[in-house]
Amino acid sequence: MYKYESQSNEELLHHLRLGRTEVMDEIYRRFYGLLYSHVYRRLPDREEVRDIIQEALVTLWNKRTQLAEDTNLSSYLYTLVRNRVLNTYRNQKVREAYLASLQTFMDRGVSLTDEKLREKELIALVEKEVAALPPQMKLIFEMSRNLEMSHQQIADELHISPHTVRTQVRSALRILRTKLGAHIFSIFF
Repeated sequence: MYKYESQSNEELLHHLRLGRTEVMDEIYRRFYGLLYSHVYRRLPDREEVRDIIQEALVTLWNKRTQLAEDTNLSSYLYTLVRNRVLNTYRNQKVREAYLASLQTFMDRGVSLTDEKLREKELIALVEKEVAALPPQMKLIFEMSRNLEMSHQQIADELHISPHTVRTQVRSALRILRTKLGAHIFSIFF
């Protein structure tokens, strides 16, 4: 068994490329403190720092056969942890943006739900008040507003004068405005 602690980084790299697992212990001992302080300055979360270093060491092991002979081991490890720190920053920004958009959606959803509820209440209230109008006035008003018939068309249909239709529609609107005014105010404010 080799004594790796006295070997240079280049020799450690050589043994690593040969697949000698025990060399990872020496790489860990030699670089962990330096990598830890380097990452901790950027991410002051101890668990996250440990995870990043662990991931970097696993990547080093997994890519050991792809490393060139002249690879600088310390630079390679610093690059691995730097990229993981940048990924962490990127992921945090994405997570924050997602949470912000989710909160906006939820806020809008509540607002939309409130608006829909108020709209349904208002429609029900208007329908109730229209139903309470005198029968002839109700019929003329519904023909005018729901069927979008002109005053002349309503007059022809019901065999009454257009002036009567106009008077009935105005009266219906006045009654609805009076009855609904307070209700609309209480619903929306």
